[in-house]
Parts: sequence; C-alpha cells; structure tokens
Amino acid sequence: MGVKGLTTFVEGNHNFLQNHKFKNSRLVVDGCSLYFYLYFNHGLDQLHGGDYDAFACLLNQFLSALAACNIQAFVVLDGGMDPSDKKFATLRERMQAKIKDADHICHGRNGSVLPLLTRDVFIQVLIQRGVPLVQCPAEADWEIACLAYNWKCPVLTNDSDFYVFDLPAGYLPLRYFQWTNVNGKPPQRYISARHYTTNSLCRWFGGMNRELLPLCAVLSGNDYAAPKGTDMLLSLINAHPGSSGGRRTGGSSSCRIEGLLIWLSSFSSVAEALEEVSRVMGEEGSGGKRGKKGGLSPQLWTAMQDYNIKSQSSLACWFSEGKAVFGGKIFSLPEYLRLAATQGQLGPLALDALVMQRVFLIPQVENSRLASSHSTSTAIRQAIYQLLLQKEQESATQGRGGGNPLGRTRGGRGRGGSGQSGTEQMGFRAASTDLILVEEYDRLDVNLKKNQVEACNTRNHAHVNKLCQAPEAVRLGVLLDVLGVNDSVLAPVPAHLRLAVAVTGFWLREAVPPPSQHMLQALLLGMIFGELSLNSQSGAPQRRHAAPQHNCTAERNLINRQRVRPGERRGVDIGAAHSISQWQACLWSALCLNQDFQWFFGSWPPEVPERWQACRVPAN
Repeated sequence: MGVKGLTTFVEGNHNFLQNHKFKNSRLVVDGCSLYFYLYFNHGLDQLHGGDYDAFACLLNQFLSALAACNIQAFVVLDGGMDPSDKKFATLRERMQAKIKDADHICHGRNGSVLPLLTRDVFIQVLIQRGVPLVQCPAEADWEIACLAYNWKCPVLTNDSDFYVFDLPAGYLPLRYFQWTNVNGKPPQRYISARHYTTNSLCRWFGGMNRELLPLCAVLSGNDYAAPKGTDMLLSLINAHPGSSGGRRTGGSSSCRIEGLLIWLSSFSSVAEALEEVSRVMGEEGSGGKRGKKGGLSPQLWTAMQDYNIKSQSSLACWFSEGKAVFGGKIFSLPEYLRLAATQGQLGPLALDALVMQRVFLIPQVENSRLASSHSTSTAIRQAIYQLLLQKEQESATQGRGGGNPLGRTRGGRGRGGSGQSGTEQMGFRAASTDLILVEEYDRLDVNLKKNQVEACNTRNHAHVNKLCQAPEAVRLGVLLDVLGVNDSVLAPVPAHLRLAVAVTGFWLREAVPPPSQHMLQALLLGMIFGELSLNSQSGAPQRRHAAPQHNCTAERNLINRQRVRPGERRGVDIGAAHSISQWQACLWSALCLNQDFQWFFGSWPPEVPERWQACRVPAN
C-alpha cells in the first residue's frame, strides 16, 4: 500500500523525523521494499539480465552491517494478490507502467524494471545467512505492523503507510538508513537513521488524536480504490493548507494531506469526525460509523480497519515456534508446500494460481515487437496449474510388481513416446475432464493483455497431494516429462546445475526466434565462470569429480578478462536481451515447478553469488 503525497509531506518537515542511532534491537524488515531499494539505489544493471551476483554481495554486506550493530532482522515478504481484489486495479496499472518502463530501457530511455530473478536471489541469501524469514499469503503491510506492534520494535521499509500505523517503536525509512557507514566501536556500533512516530506528526497538529490518521490516509487515497463519494466530500470540506507553519512547496497531494490533517485536528475522536462527514454529505441517521447504510461514513470506517493493528500477531508464533500460521486455500496444500509457502520458497506465481487462478507475469527488458518472453515457458506454467488446481484423483491400481515406474515412454514435448502413458505407470488415473483455466496477465506489444491459459492435460495428471507421496523415481519422471529432458542426459551434470541445464534444453527447443549459438555459448560460459569463481575461493567446498582437480585460476582469469565491466557497457543488443529474457522466464517457472516437486533438482537458486553469472547477457 501507499498514501499519495504522504512521504513528500512528512519528509518536507524536519520536525517529523528525528536523528537516531540504531543498535541492539529487533527490526522487522519489509522484504520487498528492501530488495527493490538495494537493487535500484546502488546502480545495478537492468539491461543485461540482472547483476544478481553483485546484488547478492550487496545484500550480504547489508546483513553484515546489521549484525555488527547487534540488530536482529526479521524479514517479512508479500505473497500473492489480495483475495478481496481491492487492489486489483492498482496492480494492473503498475504492471502496465512496468511494461512501458521495460520498453523505454530497451530503447535507451529512463525506466526501472527489477530483473526477474531478484526475489529468488534475495530469499536464497537470507536462507544461507540464517535470517528469519516469512512470506505472507498476500500483502504483508498489516502483518508487518502487527508484529512490530507486539514486539515493540521498529519497522524498516519505504512504504508510506507506515507513517499511518501507530507503532510504539516507530518507523525507520530505508532511504535514511545509513547502513553503509557503521559508526562507533564494538560493542556500541550503530547505524545512523531517521526515526518517525505518529506522536511527532500529531504533536505538530496540536496533539491530534492518532486514531484519526487512518481516516486521513483513506481520504487522501491509498492503493485501494477510494470509497464512492470521497471526492465530493473533499470538495465540500474544502481541505486546503491553512496556517500550520508547515512548508508550502510540493505537489497537490502533499498539500491535500496537510489540509486534511488541519481539518481532522479539530475533532477529538474518529466518531466525531465521521459524524461530521455524515452531516456534510447530507446522510440520514448520522452517527459516525453507524451512519446511513451505504453512505460514505461506514465505507470510510471499513477502509480504516486496514490500519487497525491492535490484534495479536500471527507471525510471532512463526518466528518463535516455526509453525505455519496461515489458512485459506494454502492450508489445503501438502505440509511440505505449506511450509515452503511460509518460508518464501513457493513464490507468488504458485500462490496466485492456487488462490485466485490469476497470475501476473513480470515484465522484462526485451523486444516488444516479439511475443512476450514468458510465452516460451507456457508449457511449464500449464503443468504447475495442473498440479495445483486439478481435483485430486484416487490412486489407480498398479500392475503386479509395479513394473518400471520410469519406463522409456514418458514422452514430453519434443521427445515422442509410445505405449502406456507415463501417468498410468505412475499410479495416477487420468485427470478430470473439467477444464482448468488460469488468467495470465502478460505483455502484448507494449500493452497489458489478459489471456486464458488452460492447465496442461497431457501426461502429468498427478495432484500435489498424491505426488508428494510418490517414490523419487516417479516424481523425477513427471518433472522430466514437463521439461522434455532425458534423465540420462542429466546424469553426468553436477546436481546443483541440473535444473539450469534442463531449462537450457527446454529453452533451446521452445524459444522463438531460436537462440543463437553465440547466446548458448555465452550462457554456458557464464555457468563455467561461476563454478571457477567459486572453486578459486579459499575454503570452497570440494566436490567429487571423475577427473583429478587442478588449479583453475588461469582459466578463470582468462574468462574474466573477456567480461564487460559495468562502466564499459555500451547499451543493449535487443536480440540478445530478448533471448536471455526467454531463458530467465523458463528458469523462473521451472524454479516454481522444482518447488512443487520437493526441490528435486537440489540447490537452485544457486547458494552462492558467483553461480548467478550465467544469467547475465553479454553487452555489445
């Protein structure tokens, strides 16, 4: 969420933010705000597929700075879309804006597009560092605020809604959190920050009741649709800046904020303010939130409840006991997927497909005259939808002795097959004939378009509740069918690279236009460079290889000299950008599929930053 004009208004008055030496404390971190902030505020590349290794290193430095000051971070992530659909119009507008931004970047103009796998890297680094993490089913703002309220610790974010939540320990805006410059000597090291509390704002307006701030937020306009009649009320009360001693510069939204705060400061309670709303709007039966049914006052009261944080936090139980705490459709998943969803390892793509049967496909920097890069990975997503949404079937009786559950007849796209279907061999009956459709919102040219995508109904008819109980060989067979890869091809590949190699094979078959040999070589060279970089580090884990190990420093240095440094990049090859975006779209969907299969392919995303080298496109 976010309140229009509130950040500009608060930051324009030095009385609202106090200097603060932050140390020795818990800290609830808005994870999504943090990874957006770190990526965009440190000049990381958006043109060539993402500086994932540099981002991972930056995040590690951030976490080390917190640890040096004895700050215990608890990271909370947004999950899927709000099931109420209150924010759906806003999400569509933002997605359309990102499509335009991606097109602008591709043509050398300004824009901001977060590379597709940034969130996956973020989660992987947090897990590697042992940082407590939780993913909420939908938007996390309210859960973040409740946890900070219960724990009486501050929140670190860039979300202007936290100027409204009444938090005992306040809010630390990320833009003022100077983590790159840790001060003091151990054990009294600290990070300089700016600290906000609702007391500081309300004191400026004559000791205004803090409970009126949510009403100001709703009237000003946040990410949710404003109640009908709000504009008329604002015109009738003529909210405009008076003589409060505040600044007089800035946009109309921040000026409206000031005018509303002046108006609200004349009321002693929310009920009194809503009663005045009913009177001004000429509504019958005035009486605050119990005003005329369907009138503006009860609508405003309902909208204000998004900022009510007096209840006990469910996240405190997760962080203290490790118990998944969310219900709804997520509770219908097998235990391993419920846990994965709560840990952030089952991402928004799967959550939105399960809960809403609607997904947004994240825009990338690519050729807008061609089909969206996500069209390359449609078959993978169709399999995900089938696994999650198909009605669970009873297990069929296998033949005597069970036979070979893998057989040689799995087929899969691009690999023909014959004889008994793979799913019958696996002990799953054919899927229900009910049509399963998922709404996908994706790019068409430079516009957002809704597509109805049918769940895959070919060979992978297993439901996740049955699949999690199946033998390892069965799960492998279904997974390889989707990716169209033979297990014998992957056998010589190190376990941590098998998913990337399988995805590369899928990409080579499905991408239109076909990837060039140069792109394939660049991709493989990136994987090799990541391995060499890791192996050259002191203390790197040793792996068992058929051939004897030797010092790879010379090879690594040779490849390193071929790399284009950030300052030397000369724009983008739009064809190469489109091709690598197709590969990343395949990997993004395959990561979700791999999670559904209990991480069969092991440790992807890569556990160390060096292994993300493959995801970067060569510059001109």
